[in-house]
Amino acid sequence: ELLHELFPRARSFGLLVNPTNRGVADDLVKAVKLTDGARGLQVHLLYASAAHDFNAVFDQTSQRQASGLIISSDAFFTSQVKQLAGLALQYRVPAVYPFSEFAGAGGLMAYGASNTEGYRQVGVYTGRILKGEKVAELPVQQATKVEHVINLKTAKALGTTVPPALLARANELIE
Repeated sequence: ELLHELFPRARSFGLLVNPTNRGVADDLVKAVKLTDGARGLQVHLLYASAAHDFNAVFDQTSQRQASGLIISSDAFFTSQVKQLAGLALQYRVPAVYPFSEFAGAGGLMAYGASNTEGYRQVGVYTGRILKGEKVAELPVQQATKVEHVINLKTAKALGTTVPPALLARANELIE
């Protein structure tokens, strides 16, 4: 949705998933198949499970003339923040990432759950367990704080103008 708002005339995007993370990859593939044509968009599924796969992913994104790339939430991708952000800039591919750290490393845009809030929740749970509460009795919680970060330096380097409405909704702008 964010990439489509950034490029309203675009009809093709890439979605990077890690095929070794079966649960997430399978859910994303199903979601893409359900929503692929909802806005007349084509989403190309791209796979990477090792750092040496990334160049091929960006090559495929360019070859398919995708207007941007969505990086899915995956621990492996998060461990490769600088490489993914650098390759997106090198290949001139606008990309949206799941965590604000990606935008801080030079990625164009990030949208996802706040890691800071997640770590805080882990601390609260740890405290409750250390005070004697039973793990099985603790409620399941889901992140409620979402961060939206736009890197304006990267947008400028890509020759992309970010619409004012998108800027206004961002929690943070990196200038």
